[in-house]
Amino acid sequence: MCPLWPVHYLLMYFLLLGPLWFLSFQVFGAAAEATSKWNVTFTPASISKLLIGDVVEVEVKFNYTELIEDADEGHVLLEYLIDDDDIAEIKPLRVNFTVAELEEMEKLNRFPTFNVTGSFLGRTHLNVQRTNMKTQKTTLSDNFNIAVLRIKGVLDLAFTYSVAGLVAIIYINMGAALNTRIVKETLKRPIGPAIGFFCQFVIMPVLSFVIAKSLISLPSLQLGLFITGCSPAGGASNIWTLTLGGNLDLSITMTTVSTFSAFLMMPLWILTLGGTIMREANISIPYSNIATFAVALIVPLAIGILIQRTLPKTANFLVRVLKPFAIFLILYIVVFAIYTNLFIFRLFSWQIVVSGLLLPWLGYFLGGGTAWLLRQSWRDIIAIGIETGVQNTGLAILALKFLPEPESDLTTVLPVAVAIMTPVVPLAMLLIQKLPGCGVKESKRDLFVAIPGSNNVSLTNESQN
Repeated sequence: MCPLWPVHYLLMYFLLLGPLWFLSFQVFGAAAEATSKWNVTFTPASISKLLIGDVVEVEVKFNYTELIEDADEGHVLLEYLIDDDDIAEIKPLRVNFTVAELEEMEKLNRFPTFNVTGSFLGRTHLNVQRTNMKTQKTTLSDNFNIAVLRIKGVLDLAFTYSVAGLVAIIYINMGAALNTRIVKETLKRPIGPAIGFFCQFVIMPVLSFVIAKSLISLPSLQLGLFITGCSPAGGASNIWTLTLGGNLDLSITMTTVSTFSAFLMMPLWILTLGGTIMREANISIPYSNIATFAVALIVPLAIGILIQRTLPKTANFLVRVLKPFAIFLILYIVVFAIYTNLFIFRLFSWQIVVSGLLLPWLGYFLGGGTAWLLRQSWRDIIAIGIETGVQNTGLAILALKFLPEPESDLTTVLPVAVAIMTPVVPLAMLLIQKLPGCGVKESKRDLFVAIPGSNNVSLTNESQN
């Protein structure tokens, strides 16, 4: 046995790692000595509303005595370091001063300036770095924040208000078409609706958060995907469930439950996990806007329910237009959003496309998989999977419009990407069902809505068996 046992382990440890520690201390010390903070004042202090194409001149104020001493009878190089030159262009990028030039500027009380030109919407920051050309010592200023906005036209306002109006109409129609008898009967067997609620408001928000953090680097875009994942089921979920032979009663119940639950669950997730993303993006949490949005969800639903109770003929008409109107809303969001926001194609990186694909596709798989693990019927598995994967992207866009600019524009790309990718899996399932021997045989697949004081109304053209 070694006579130094067990001290020899410590000696070996220090002999092996000691040189590495020494080198690391030297490297960090040299870095800290080479780069230090420089007290600089910008005028204006920041740029918060620079339109694309506009130019703003910024003055850089500093202590001339400090700079002249640092020059050490040589030259001082000032460099303007922009974090993202796709968002803003800086001119000039660098200026070289002699000691004589600095002394002359100090006498005249003049300071150097640079121009900022808005290139593309977004947020970035700039630092001024000074370098002593003799010693190569660098000193960095604090961040100068820049926000670039796009010029809004008539079509932009039309898109925003039309989406708000269409979402409100969809919710009024859902309230008018609400079949309380079906909901009550389905809730008597609460396992399916409970699984659906868990998938919709636990799995999907967490899934969207994980995907956003894994694939998307810009916090504002992360927020766009996250809020989409927090949205309730879309109006097309009932249509897809009906088409694919799922349990339509369960689908209607889940849509009803998720729609009413969104009044509470969306603000809850936005203020918790969403708050972490907002802080990273330097966006203050808009509490009043979130409260306004929550109230805006419930009002059209209440109007629809009131119409059903008092105006059955009107409710009958609204029920009949619900299905085509839901399809129209999806197409409208995809087409009009792209047409009025062509800038989003510059944001359509592979990360955005994959994120927009993964959220609904994994939603189908995790929702249906959870139902399968809990031994639900095949028709219930289809309904829960579809309800989980189909998000109300129109509602997500409306929620994101409550954010400040430019985030309200940037984040639109994610709901649009999700809306484009959502129908792929249901369409593939439909094609598979068309293959010989692969169809789902169901005798009753009509959607009937009980309206007080009127006959039942079918949303399909099939006859009741």
